[in-house]
Amino acid sequence: MRLGIGIGWRPEIAGEVEALEGIDWVEAVAENLCADHLPDSLVRLRERGVTVIPHGVSLGLGGADRPDPGKLADLAARATLLGAPLVTEHIAFVRAGGARTGSPVLEAGHLLPVPRTRAALDVLCENVRIAQDALPVPLALENIAALISWPDEELTEGQFLAELVERTGVRLLIDVANLHTNRVNRGEDPAAALDGLPVEAIAYVHVAGGVEKDGVWHDTHAHPVTAPVLDVLAELRSRVDPPGVLLERDEAFPPAGELAGELDAIRGVLEKGGGASAAWTAREVPSAPAVAESVRDGVAVAETALLSALVAGTPAPEGFDAARLRVQGRALAAKRADVVAKVAPELPEILGDGYRAAFLAYAGARPMAAGYRRDALDFAEHLLIGGRPADDAARRRLTRWWRDRAAPRPPGRATRLARAARSVLVGR
Repeated sequence: MRLGIGIGWRPEIAGEVEALEGIDWVEAVAENLCADHLPDSLVRLRERGVTVIPHGVSLGLGGADRPDPGKLADLAARATLLGAPLVTEHIAFVRAGGARTGSPVLEAGHLLPVPRTRAALDVLCENVRIAQDALPVPLALENIAALISWPDEELTEGQFLAELVERTGVRLLIDVANLHTNRVNRGEDPAAALDGLPVEAIAYVHVAGGVEKDGVWHDTHAHPVTAPVLDVLAELRSRVDPPGVLLERDEAFPPAGELAGELDAIRGVLEKGGGASAAWTAREVPSAPAVAESVRDGVAVAETALLSALVAGTPAPEGFDAARLRVQGRALAAKRADVVAKVAPELPEILGDGYRAAFLAYAGARPMAAGYRRDALDFAEHLLIGGRPADDAARRRLTRWWRDRAAPRPPGRATRLARAARSVLVGR
């Protein structure tokens, strides 16, 4: 399947994407699409013959629990609605805690790295097979960027991905920007990672921008694609001609001319040639015994300890760089504030310049447990219980906003006390 050159479709740049020349396909975040209705822009693109691929971000296939059947059904429905030839997700965990650890469920609001251990690989492979059985089209998985490294890992990234493909038959979505991120943040050589990959399994490639700050590379998707990222794309191209390459941009969208310029730079790298076309052949996947629940429990404990340190302020697990965890924790809180501002734009409008500081103070004591929309409501409730904002008019506006979306009246004293007690327990 040849995809060609594509770009990430986002509502903010829907018009620009439609107008760009030479776009063969687009990718849309699956969770941002309704299961039974497509945005008009995607309808028009499909009518023009542009392929649309749904890209999931919330399955958490690298988590200790088996994939949620409801989330799998949602992803399957979007693939069917789009007539997509495949769907994609990430090699990551996004939540932890719950029954396996006897602790509250914690949501990262971000993609976190899976430990490259045999136990974590066993869990991931079984989760992938469950997802494959539930989806109507093939699945491809993306390598992620990370600020942190797990201690005592048993496999390199290339080895981990190669064995994942061998054991599940899953395709790969290789993000060259993420390989560059891991070079800066974890000292991993992108060329070595590529050398270990079964390049024939690559379904397509992501290219994105980021920025380096204080020696840490932040995979922002809000900055131009840099020369080092294009260099990694060239390394990949020297090994294989990928079926498709896609430019991602999620924030700070530039004018259409700049997007076109970045796409031209990607085309220039691909035209230099090198590797042969990927020749993927579907293979019979060997059967595997079920993963023991004790193995899943062990992965759950490890991932919960890490996520709790990042979002609930618990001590850094043994072997982790505490300073790097603080950087990752601040990045998670900042992203959480940004996404809440997107899903509930009235909040920064009501709170003005004080929104970000107020939200970060709230987030430091209240880990996210039920998604961004619930997070926005809980943040507003938190402010109102504390008698904020101080401005009477702003507080009345916030109260109306909260009541319109949550309940006929703010929570009573018993509810406030229960929630306060829950916050204390989560923070331990």
